[in-house]
Amino acid sequence: MTDCLFCRIVAGEIPANKVYEDSQLIGFWDIAPKAPVHVLLIPKQHITSLYHMNDSNQGLIQAMIVAAPVLAQEMGLAEGFRLIANTGEACGQTVHHVHFHILGSFTDAGDTGFPA
Repeated sequence: MTDCLFCRIVAGEIPANKVYEDSQLIGFWDIAPKAPVHVLLIPKQHITSLYHMNDSNQGLIQAMIVAAPVLAQEMGLAEGFRLIANTGEACGQTVHHVHFHILGSFTDAGDTGFPA
């Protein structure tokens, strides 16, 4: 999908600071972070939102769920992290390509920056 920002990142047309990649997924730093660690995890296949997940692509969401804690630990989030998936514009989805936000603070940074 040529007009999708994330598809253009997958295609290498737009640079991204990648921290993870496998055959199905890419993880990269968010360009407008909301926490000391703010990484986006996306499938390489274009899927507009979680509403468009179905039997034919359910393996992607499973791969994302499995990869998220591995990536979080690799990013130094051993004490915990937040996993967010905004679905639909009404709930803050601004890029219409399924993605998870992995947010947290480095283990040695102390305060997570999030309210309790």
